[in-house]
Amino acid sequence: VIAFYGKGGIGKSTTSQNTLAALVELDQKILIVGCDPKADSTRLILHAKAQDTVLHLAAEAGSVEDLELEDVVKIGYKNIKCVESGGPEPGVGCAGRGVITAINFLEENGAYDDVDYVSYDVLGDVVCGGFAIIEFPRPPWRPGACDV
Repeated sequence: VIAFYGKGGIGKSTTSQNTLAALVELDQKILIVGCDPKADSTRLILHAKAQDTVLHLAAEAGSVEDLELEDVVKIGYKNIKCVESGGPEPGVGCAGRGVITAINFLEENGAYDDVDYVSYDVLGDVVCGGFAIIEFPRPPWRPGACDV
Protein backbone atom coordinates (compact mmCIF):
# COMPACT_ATOMS: atom_id res chain seq x y z
CA VAL A 1 0.00 0.00 0.00
CA ILE A 2 1.31 3.42 -0.93
CA ALA A 3 -0.45 6.41 0.61
CA PHE A 4 0.16 10.13 0.23
CA TYR A 5 -1.44 12.34 2.86
CA GLY A 6 -1.61 16.07 3.43
CA LYS A 7 -3.68 19.16 2.93
CA GLY A 8 -4.94 20.19 -0.47
CA GLY A 9 -2.54 21.78 -2.93
CA ILE A 10 0.74 20.33 -1.67
CA GLY A 11 1.34 17.99 -4.61
CA LYS A 12 -0.15 14.67 -3.53
CA SER A 13 -1.68 13.95 -6.95
CA THR A 14 1.51 14.89 -8.77
CA THR A 15 3.64 12.74 -6.48
CA SER A 16 1.16 9.87 -6.75
CA GLN A 17 1.02 9.96 -10.55
CA ASN A 18 4.80 10.07 -10.86
CA THR A 19 5.09 7.11 -8.47
CA LEU A 20 2.51 5.16 -10.49
CA ALA A 21 4.34 6.01 -13.72
CA ALA A 22 7.47 4.50 -12.18
CA LEU A 23 5.56 1.36 -11.16
CA VAL A 24 4.22 0.88 -14.69
CA GLU A 25 7.82 0.99 -15.92
CA LEU A 26 8.30 -2.12 -13.74
CA ASP A 27 5.51 -3.87 -15.70
CA GLN A 28 2.86 -3.31 -13.03
CA LYS A 29 -0.77 -2.88 -14.12
CA ILE A 30 -2.26 0.27 -12.60
CA LEU A 31 -5.75 1.71 -12.10
CA ILE A 32 -6.13 5.27 -10.81
CA VAL A 33 -9.49 6.24 -9.33
CA GLY A 34 -9.71 10.00 -8.93
CA CYS A 35 -11.92 10.81 -5.96
CA ASP A 36 -11.79 14.60 -6.15
CA PRO A 37 -14.81 16.50 -7.56
CA LYS A 38 -12.35 18.64 -9.58
CA ALA A 39 -11.56 15.52 -11.66
CA ASP A 40 -7.90 16.41 -11.94
CA SER A 41 -6.34 13.30 -10.41
CA THR A 42 -5.27 11.81 -13.75
CA ARG A 43 -4.12 14.89 -15.67
CA LEU A 44 -0.46 13.95 -15.90
CA ILE A 45 -1.12 10.34 -16.86
CA LEU A 46 -3.63 11.34 -19.57
CA HIS A 47 -1.66 14.37 -20.78
CA ALA A 48 -4.90 16.36 -20.50
CA LYS A 49 -6.63 18.90 -18.28
CA ALA A 50 -9.48 16.74 -17.00
CA GLN A 51 -11.59 13.83 -18.14
CA ASP A 52 -15.32 13.16 -18.05
CA THR A 53 -16.41 11.82 -14.69
CA VAL A 54 -18.56 8.82 -13.83
CA LEU A 55 -21.22 11.13 -12.37
CA HIS A 56 -21.22 13.45 -15.40
CA LEU A 57 -21.47 10.57 -17.85
CA ALA A 58 -24.20 8.92 -15.76
CA ALA A 59 -26.20 12.16 -15.76
CA GLU A 60 -25.88 12.38 -19.55
CA ALA A 61 -26.81 8.70 -20.04
CA GLY A 62 -29.71 8.76 -17.58
CA SER A 63 -28.16 6.66 -14.81
CA VAL A 64 -24.96 4.86 -13.88
CA GLU A 65 -26.61 1.59 -14.95
CA ASP A 66 -26.67 2.92 -18.52
CA LEU A 67 -22.86 3.18 -18.65
CA GLU A 68 -20.29 0.68 -19.83
CA LEU A 69 -16.84 0.37 -18.29
CA GLU A 70 -15.29 1.59 -21.55
CA ASP A 71 -17.28 4.83 -21.20
CA VAL A 72 -15.53 5.83 -17.98
CA VAL A 73 -12.07 4.24 -18.14
CA LYS A 74 -9.50 6.21 -20.11
CA ILE A 75 -6.12 4.72 -20.99
CA GLY A 76 -3.11 6.88 -20.25
CA TYR A 77 0.66 6.61 -20.12
CA LYS A 78 1.85 3.02 -20.72
CA ASN A 79 -1.73 1.66 -20.44
CA ILE A 80 -2.47 3.06 -16.98
CA LYS A 81 -6.26 2.92 -16.53
CA CYS A 82 -7.79 6.18 -15.31
CA VAL A 83 -11.23 6.93 -13.87
CA GLU A 84 -12.56 10.12 -12.27
CA SER A 85 -15.55 9.77 -9.95
CA GLY A 86 -16.66 13.39 -10.02
CA GLY A 87 -18.86 15.11 -7.50
CA PRO A 88 -20.84 18.20 -6.68
CA GLU A 89 -19.70 21.78 -7.02
CA PRO A 90 -17.79 22.99 -3.93
CA GLY A 91 -20.15 23.72 -1.05
CA VAL A 92 -23.14 22.09 -2.75
CA GLY A 93 -23.05 18.45 -1.66
CA CYS A 94 -20.98 15.55 -0.44
CA ALA A 95 -18.12 14.35 -2.64
CA GLY A 96 -18.16 11.00 -0.83
CA ARG A 97 -21.48 10.10 -2.41
CA GLY A 98 -20.01 10.45 -5.89
CA VAL A 99 -17.05 8.31 -4.95
CA ILE A 100 -19.34 5.60 -3.56
CA THR A 101 -21.33 5.57 -6.81
CA ALA A 102 -18.18 5.35 -8.93
CA ILE A 103 -16.52 2.64 -6.83
CA ASN A 104 -19.66 0.51 -6.82
CA PHE A 105 -19.90 0.86 -10.60
CA LEU A 106 -16.25 -0.08 -11.07
CA GLU A 107 -16.54 -3.08 -8.79
CA GLU A 108 -19.74 -4.35 -10.44
CA ASN A 109 -18.18 -4.03 -13.91
CA GLY A 110 -14.85 -5.74 -13.22
CA ALA A 111 -12.56 -2.72 -13.30
CA TYR A 112 -10.40 -4.15 -10.52
CA ASP A 113 -9.73 -7.40 -12.36
CA ASP A 114 -6.25 -7.79 -13.82
CA VAL A 115 -4.58 -4.85 -12.06
CA ASP A 116 -1.64 -5.00 -9.67
CA TYR A 117 -2.17 -1.62 -7.99
CA VAL A 118 -5.22 0.57 -7.48
CA SER A 119 -4.65 4.17 -6.48
CA TYR A 120 -7.45 6.19 -4.88
CA ASP A 121 -6.58 9.86 -5.17
CA VAL A 122 -8.76 11.49 -2.51
CA LEU A 123 -9.09 15.22 -2.02
CA GLY A 124 -6.99 16.66 0.79
CA ASP A 125 -9.58 18.85 2.47
CA VAL A 126 -12.55 16.64 3.34
CA VAL A 127 -15.34 18.72 4.85
CA CYS A 128 -18.16 16.17 4.99
CA GLY A 129 -18.69 12.76 6.52
CA GLY A 130 -19.37 10.95 3.25
CA PHE A 131 -15.83 9.63 2.99
CA ALA A 132 -16.21 7.90 6.34
CA ILE A 133 -18.73 5.43 4.89
CA ILE A 134 -16.80 4.50 1.75
CA GLU A 135 -15.66 0.90 1.63
CA PHE A 136 -12.77 0.96 -0.80
CA PRO A 137 -12.27 -2.34 -2.67
CA ARG A 138 -8.99 -4.09 -1.92
CA PRO A 139 -8.41 -2.49 1.48
CA PRO A 140 -4.83 -2.92 2.69
CA TRP A 141 -5.80 -5.34 5.44
CA ARG A 142 -7.42 -7.85 3.07
CA PRO A 143 -5.15 -10.87 2.44
CA GLY A 144 -3.29 -10.66 -0.84
CA ALA A 145 -4.08 -6.99 -1.37
CA CYS A 146 -0.59 -5.73 -0.68
CA ASP A 147 2.98 -6.88 -0.47
CA VAL A 148 5.49 -5.48 1.99
